[in-house]
Amino acid sequence: MARTIKIFDTTLRDGEQAPGFSMNLAEKVEMAKQLERLGVDVIEAGFAAASPGDFAAVQAVAKNINQSTVACLSRLLKKDIDIAAEALALAKKPRIHLFIATSDLHLEYKLKMSREQILAAVGEMVAYAKTKVEDIQFCAEDASRSNREFLYQVYAKAIEAGATVINITDTVGYSAPEEFARLVCDVRENVPNIKAVDISVHCHNDLGMAVANSLAAVQAGASQVDCTVNGIGERAGNASLEEFVMNLSVRKDVYHACCQVDTREIYKTSALLSSITGIKVQPNKAVVGANAFAHEAGIHQHGIMANRKTYEVITPESIGLPVNKIVLGKHSGKHALNQRLLEMGYALTAVELDQAFEKFKALADRKKEVSDRELEVMVIQRAIQIPQTYQLANYSVSMGNSISSTAWVQLVHKSGQVREAAVASHEGPITAAFQAISQIVRVDFQLVDFVINAVTPGTDAQGEVYAKIRCGGRIYTGSSVGMDTVEASICAYIDAVNTMLWAMGRQ
Repeated sequence: MARTIKIFDTTLRDGEQAPGFSMNLAEKVEMAKQLERLGVDVIEAGFAAASPGDFAAVQAVAKNINQSTVACLSRLLKKDIDIAAEALALAKKPRIHLFIATSDLHLEYKLKMSREQILAAVGEMVAYAKTKVEDIQFCAEDASRSNREFLYQVYAKAIEAGATVINITDTVGYSAPEEFARLVCDVRENVPNIKAVDISVHCHNDLGMAVANSLAAVQAGASQVDCTVNGIGERAGNASLEEFVMNLSVRKDVYHACCQVDTREIYKTSALLSSITGIKVQPNKAVVGANAFAHEAGIHQHGIMANRKTYEVITPESIGLPVNKIVLGKHSGKHALNQRLLEMGYALTAVELDQAFEKFKALADRKKEVSDRELEVMVIQRAIQIPQTYQLANYSVSMGNSISSTAWVQLVHKSGQVREAAVASHEGPITAAFQAISQIVRVDFQLVDFVINAVTPGTDAQGEVYAKIRCGGRIYTGSSVGMDTVEASICAYIDAVNTMLWAMGRQ
């Protein structure tokens, strides 16, 4: 019989702490809810002791999640453990995830601790955490480069003190699959009380082997795998959830294992993360990339038309990828829109459907047909509502190849006050518009990233725009969609400003 592998998702912790992937509290809660719909066993919500923002995020996720276990990362320090336990107080299934490095390299240069001191801290702090919650995951950071005998002692001490899961890590993505599998086997064979706990693995992708190492670990007896949506994470990222899960699903004959993830939610989860962070996956990304089911070569197209299995080992439907079944245009009604959204996996409330239908009709009036991808973007955009301190009232731009671009922008503050500014710039109308908005807002912040993507091919495609601004060391993301890329760019910039002001409590 196939073994069931538990999925420990760390998108909100290891993934979110990577540069460019920061999320605000509302976005983390929305992402956590989708991860629960996806069916992951454990959601690592953050590192509560790291900052008040992380504490609030862990607390909010714990409050809003009902089925999945909610984990909080913690160092082997009583104050960290206390904060983690407090943040997890409302969790239905709380877990404290303790970690400490065990390689000689980390002991000497980072921790300045002896092996004896590490062992003593593991025994004491795991036991202390056990007084707070029942479920304790213990992680030996840099396990793949640690002395084997010492590693066995550390895991044995952690289990003896009450750990329910031990985590074998390839923290810097250094291992090859064969040697990482050997490490898992060695731990199973040399830690006397190992059968009492789950063995988890946490693999990074520095050499592109995170998923391969995780799969090798499953074959060697691991029962839980740490991963992230779209493979995001520190440096080159973590093991990609969608790649790992689809390997288990497609190659049951090789891995003899399965998991509880609903694969039909994979595409939606990936798209939500991209929408929140403003960072798209590369087109050739396995499973969820834009080209994953695209076929351009004539011989491939011929094979696909005869039998899709000739060049596809997974189907678009298996990951919940929208596939057009009915044509939606300006004559389509609310019922048809709702039916298509339901087929795509989006169940909207009556109020949400009314809002979506209004946006749909506005778009359909400007286009002949509205694609599934455009519907998906429209629905995802409404998922996370940030208070609108400013809204766009009017704007105008002028430009030419021999004159400076100018932009006039008029915004309405939530108080009802109308504010406007006009700016000329040699860098184009969008830059001029951004500078005008900055003058209106009067907060010191900088634009750090600006991306425009076409939602669909063709000259009538909508532009999906992401703007990222930095203020006080934090990054805030705004997004918008529209056929007019200048207007969409202005709206994305305003959205980023509203997110910043909301987070700063300056609405």
